[in-house]
Amino acid sequence: MNETFTGRVWTLGDDIDTDIIIPTEYLALKTVQDMTPYAFSPLRPELAARIQPGDIIVAGRNFGCGSSREQAPEIIKALGIKCVVAKSFARIFFRNAINNGLLLIENADLQDAVSEGDTIEVQVNKKIICRGNDYPIVSLPQNLVDIIDAGGLVKAMRRLNGLGD
Repeated sequence: MNETFTGRVWTLGDDIDTDIIIPTEYLALKTVQDMTPYAFSPLRPELAARIQPGDIIVAGRNFGCGSSREQAPEIIKALGIKCVVAKSFARIFFRNAINNGLLLIENADLQDAVSEGDTIEVQVNKKIICRGNDYPIVSLPQNLVDIIDAGGLVKAMRRLNGLGD
């Protein structure tokens, strides 16, 4: 994963839990796509409609805390978010995101330097460039990179076992 991309930033704070990402009452809808208009609605009802493919979420500590609902990272990915950069992630959310092919990047400093609407450049497994400053990022292990590149764990296992996508 030597990918480089740019995206417009949406900022969120600390402790964005899975009930904020997708409230419980919308989990009964038939598909993840049906749920996407309600993403982040308790916090910012307008946000889901404003997100464009390739945008990036930058958040604070403990992103994805709360219940372990797998729909949370699925919905973020379905909105077209290219990656989420946060100071830290809840463990279960981190694994659910990787398993669904959503790139997560931990960085302790970017949230304090970026403003909503900024465009940042992400050099995956290397650094983030924001307003001319470099923010180093720790490389993900190759097995996680392979899962993200494949689009999720199921697709990665199908690829590994020669079953195609």
